[in-house]
Amino acid sequence: MDNQASLNPNQMEFKQLESLVDDLIQACSRLEEENRSLRTQCKSLQSERSGLIEKTEMAKNRVEAMIQHLKSLEQGA
Repeated sequence: MDNQASLNPNQMEFKQLESLVDDLIQACSRLEEENRSLRTQCKSLQSERSGLIEKTEMAKNRVEAMIQHLKSLEQGA
């Protein structure tokens, strides 16, 4: 005979609740792992962004220096 059929209504309800709790535990575990992964990705992207900002600032300074150099050459000619 099927185990479900031999259970009384209270036991069946308990089994259903137990199954729902197990599903919630699994969902929480997946969400915790996803959250951990997203935090790691966020830190990596923030670091990459900082590096790109620094490189952009260096390039800007170099371009400005070149412009000043060209202006000084133009004035000297």
